[in-house]
Amino acid sequence: MTFKRIHQLAIPAIISGIAEPVLSATDTAIVGNIPVEGTASLAAVGIVGTFLSMLIWILAQTRSVISAILSQYLGAGNLDAVKTLPAQAILCNVAVSLLVLFGTLPFMEQIFTLLKAQGQVLAHCITYYSIRVWGFPLTLFVFAIFGIFRGLQNTFWPMVIALIGVATNILLDILLVYGITDIIAPMGLAGAAWASVGAQALMAVLSLVLLLQKTNVSLRLRGPWHPEMNRFLIMSGNLILRSIALNTTLILAVREATALGTHYVAAHTIAMQLWLFFAFFIDGYGGAGNILGGKLVGAKAYKELVSMTKKVLLYGAIVAGILGGIASSIPEQLGSIFTQDPAVLAIFTDVFYLVVLVLPINALAFVGDGVFKGLGETGFLRNVLIGATVLGFIPTLYIAMQLDGKLHGIWIAITVWMLWRGLAIIFKFYKKYIPLASAATPS
Repeated sequence: MTFKRIHQLAIPAIISGIAEPVLSATDTAIVGNIPVEGTASLAAVGIVGTFLSMLIWILAQTRSVISAILSQYLGAGNLDAVKTLPAQAILCNVAVSLLVLFGTLPFMEQIFTLLKAQGQVLAHCITYYSIRVWGFPLTLFVFAIFGIFRGLQNTFWPMVIALIGVATNILLDILLVYGITDIIAPMGLAGAAWASVGAQALMAVLSLVLLLQKTNVSLRLRGPWHPEMNRFLIMSGNLILRSIALNTTLILAVREATALGTHYVAAHTIAMQLWLFFAFFIDGYGGAGNILGGKLVGAKAYKELVSMTKKVLLYGAIVAGILGGIASSIPEQLGSIFTQDPAVLAIFTDVFYLVVLVLPINALAFVGDGVFKGLGETGFLRNVLIGATVLGFIPTLYIAMQLDGKLHGIWIAITVWMLWRGLAIIFKFYKKYIPLASAATPS
């Protein structure tokens, strides 16, 4: 697999992949600079953003499953055999998202109280979530269509949709949060939520139109139940359990940061937004690995699979190193994008070096995750995440909090969690796929 082909897929995947964290980061930056109650609003966006990210990434795993199945059939030269699968998969996705939406709305106060929000921050959480949650089904619909495009070895149109969505969100954020004199009244935090929903709605419409115009995929529901839907549900279930473990980590981290105080959770919110931005940037190579890995395993081309995997891991590590080098030289400038509160900035810059240090480890974990999803190794990924959370993150976090590690302790625990994930994936790949490649090599 050539450098050019990998980057033809990876670069658009990077751009489309960072759409969600950029949408969240835009809200964070705009809200954090509101003249009145900016810090409390920033804390609320961080708490709600973590909870919404949990919901989105638990159910959005179907994107990877759709991509893996389609790419495997494409590699085997039998794509027509799964032509009715996408519509059935998307129906399941959207139906579950609506159940989650209507199931969480009545319990907003209890949910965010559990995350240790209180007083003004809790009130802002309820305001922000009650609006932004309506974009949840739209986001999952978009992600499912992105999975179809990826399965067809196309990351260009998801990139176009993501860029339009980001630009729309930024424009709406500025217009609705700050308002326009005598035209639009400032809406503050509520305006940021409506901006996100508006951008997500536009992306959903564009996704549907481009899928119908640029591919031969039909979204018309037809029976019977496709045989691959059983594998789709099993793989999705594995990745959902994996995502629950993943988001347990993120929720516990934001819960402990919230318990430290408003300034600490605001600083943690900024650090996490940047961590997610870097993560999704690196994950573009995971997206390329997912797409190519599925196709190569479908064709049983194990030698090419091993070569491709080594390349995407190397490229991901190089990009992580570049990002870390740049970020480590400008922590104050990065923090000031999100807030001007000197207390928050001091806490953020004090802990930011840990965010940077974990980036090369992230490259192993995120790129390896992408490849393994394409290979259909969802059961293994489930077990790795559960082990990393239960045996790695939680004990480290508990010890760090007992030692009064504050935000440093939280980020040390995150580093241990990522290291566990990365090393487990590398070990499994060398144990299983290197021998398959060797067996496929002519003697």
